[in-house]
Amino acid sequence: MTEKLDLPFESGMVPQILDPNAKIRFACHKGVSCFNACCKHADVTLAPYDILRLSRALGLSTTDFLAKHTVPFQMDAHGVPGVKLRTDDEGACLFNSEEGCGVYADRPTACRYYPVGLLAMKPTTDPTDKQSYFLIREDHCKGHEEDRELTVEAYREEQGVKEYDDLNRMWYQIMLKKKSAGPSVGQPSEMSLQVFFMASYDLDRFRRFVTSDNFRSVYDLDETFYLEAAEDDLVLLRFAQRFLRQVLFAEHSIPERAGAWDKRMQERKEIWEAREKAEIERRNQANEQAMREET
Repeated sequence: MTEKLDLPFESGMVPQILDPNAKIRFACHKGVSCFNACCKHADVTLAPYDILRLSRALGLSTTDFLAKHTVPFQMDAHGVPGVKLRTDDEGACLFNSEEGCGVYADRPTACRYYPVGLLAMKPTTDPTDKQSYFLIREDHCKGHEEDRELTVEAYREEQGVKEYDDLNRMWYQIMLKKKSAGPSVGQPSEMSLQVFFMASYDLDRFRRFVTSDNFRSVYDLDETFYLEAAEDDLVLLRFAQRFLRQVLFAEHSIPERAGAWDKRMQERKEIWEAREKAEIERRNQANEQAMREET
C-alpha cells in the first residue's frame, strides 16, 4: 500500500510519473498568448517557506502577511489548518498585473513548479518518502506548444525550487506521516492545531513563543540556540518543523528539562482549580443577589 501526497497540487487524477531525467516541452513568457491566465484563476496553497519568503519580501511580519494576504482552509477531516493566497472576487492573484507577477523573485513553490507537480509517496514498507513528478496539462495553457524541451531536473533548477523543497521537505513529511497514520494519530486537540498553525506558518509568533521564559523552563536548550533562533529565520524554521514532529508524533528530538512536564501539568491543574473555585463563588454571589432582589 502506498500513501501519496500531491505537492504543491492536490489532484484527483492518476498522474503519469516522471523521474528527474524525463523531458518536458514547456516555456512561459510574455509572448505566449495565455500569459498570466493561470494567475487569474489562482488556487495556491502555501508551504512554510513560501510564507517566510513572501512576508520578508513585502517587509511584513508573518503575522501581518497571514492576515492581509492569505485565507485559511482545512487540509483534512481532522481540521489541520492550511493557508492559501488571497485572491480577488474573480479568483485572480492579488500580486498579478499585466506586466506579470509582482513578487516573482519570491513566488511560492506551486507557482515555481507549474506545470510540473511534485508527488510525495510513502510505501508502508519504506521508512522514508520518495519524491516523483508529473506534468499538468490545462486547456488554457499554451506553454506546452512552445519549441523548448528540457528535463524535469533542469526545469526545477531553472525555477529555483530546490531551495524551497529543501526547506519545506520536513513539513511535507509531517503532512504525509499524518495522512499515512490516519486514525492511529487521532483527532488533534484544539491546542495542537493552534501550535501547528503557529509553527507552520506564523514564524514571528513562534519566535516569541520559543524565546519566552515558559518555553525555556520546559526545554533544555543551550543559549547559542536561543541567540540563533532570535536572529536567523532558517534556524527557527527548521526547529519549528522538529517541534511539530515532537508535538504531533512524540518524536523527542528536543530535550526537555527533568520534571518540567509534570511541573507544568501541576501548574495548569492549580490554575484550572483556581478558575473553577472563582466561577463557583461568582455563581453563588449571583444566586444570593437574585434571592435578595426577590425578597
